[in-house]
Amino acid sequence: MVEGKQARIVVQVQPYASQNEVLRFKDGVLQVRIAASPIKGKANQELVKFLSHILGISKSKLIIEKGMTSKRKVIGIDGATENQVMTRLARLGKQEEAIQKG
Repeated sequence: MVEGKQARIVVQVQPYASQNEVLRFKDGVLQVRIAASPIKGKANQELVKFLSHILGISKSKLIIEKGMTSKRKVIGIDGATENQVMTRLARLGKQEEAIQKG
């Protein structure tokens, strides 16, 4: 990762899911399901934990910049470029396609 850089991604969150999962990345929006309720910020906490896991980035590098009480959020990612984040999301999508075909 590159120090001093910050990528931003837009995330559409669906809480109350049975498990955390990425649905798709379409029109610049990452759509995810989160297995937590939005009450008292639990879904936000779970979202940061999940994004940290799928992107391979420390939770401390992720911040919800906009949308704390909304389903649509802007996530800032310290130490990463937009290109690095998009590359990781593209790899994730290819892995999921292979699993579905498999």
